Amino acid sequence: MELPTPVQTFFDAERPAAAAPIGAFAPDAVVKDEGKTHVGHAAIEAWWRTAKAQYQHTAEPCEILEESGLTVVRARVSGRFPSSPALLTFTFQVQDGRVAALEIGV
Repeated sequence: MELPTPVQTFFDAERPAAAAPIGAFAPDAVVKDEGKTHVGHAAIEAWWRTAKAQYQHTAEPCEILEESGLTVVRARVSGRFPSSPALLTFTFQVQDGRVAALEIGV
C-alpha cells in the first residue's frame, strides 16, 4: 500500500518505542483524537507521548482512500485498551508535504 510520505512517516512511528513523528506535521497542524484537539508541535508531541505511554499501541494500515483532498486510512490498532484490536479511521489533510490536520475516529 502506497501512502503519502508524511502519512507513511506517521504510521512508521506507530511501532513500539518509536519517536514522535513531529517532522511529518506542519508547525500549526491540528490533531483531533478522543474528543480533544491538539494544535502545534508541542501539543501534538505531548498528545503522542501520553497516548503511547497509556495505550502502548501500534497501528497497521489496512486500506487507503483519497477523498476530497483528504487521505483516509483505515488501520488496525492494537494495544492496552478495551476492544483491542480496533479498526480506526485516520483522516489526514496533507499540505506542502506535511500533515496539516489529522482526525482519528471509528
